[in-house]
Amino acid sequence: MPDVVLVDDDDHYREVLSAELVDRGFSVSCFADGPAFLNALSNGIEGKVALLDLALPKMSGFELLDALRARGSGLPVVFLTRNPLAEEELQALHQGAIDFVDKARGIEVLAHRLRVILEGHRQVPAAAMPEVELHGELALYPSTARALWRQRDVGLTVTEYKIVTLLVSGQGNQSYRTIYDTAHYAGFVAGAGALGYTINVRSLIKRIRSKFLAVDPGFSAIKNVRHVGYRWLDPQH
Repeated sequence: MPDVVLVDDDDHYREVLSAELVDRGFSVSCFADGPAFLNALSNGIEGKVALLDLALPKMSGFELLDALRARGSGLPVVFLTRNPLAEEELQALHQGAIDFVDKARGIEVLAHRLRVILEGHRQVPAAAMPEVELHGELALYPSTARALWRQRDVGLTVTEYKIVTLLVSGQGNQSYRTIYDTAHYAGFVAGAGALGYTINVRSLIKRIRSKFLAVDPGFSAIKNVRHVGYRWLDPQH
């Protein structure tokens, strides 16, 4: 069973991307269009995740996803596109895709997303995995470690996603130490002096805030709690 089934009509891109993924340890099967992939499924091919170009010939990526689900296939689907639009990304997620990646972001971003997906599906039964967690204007996608703020991808790293998940957990103030342990592991030591890690936490929070501000200049949900740490506050409350 290949890790990745790639469906893309661009022969050059398909060849280069599949080679890059193989170099990074993935096994890949390739198809030029939806009907060819569906025919292979009928003949018994399986995969762990499907990479579908959104603008496929003969049938679009959305139509191919619908065809997969009509066959009862629960294959995780990631859409690829060169011209991402927010409405298309939302449509993809609402139709059941688990990720939506701009081709321009490069192979490292895509490979990282695939590793998160494959690891998540190995550890957690699909039926038990929440599709999306909503916290006011924030949407969290646990299976891919993605965060959308007001329907726009914030572009968090996995570590930043873990910190945001901690902040919105509903447990109130989060201490510098708890945030630091979440970013690393309990008891991890770095920085100068007994409280040196607080500087690292401030730097992490600053990067997270800057990413939210990039998509929403009015973002103010992460609050500093003096001498304690940080908390998440929904601006609407």
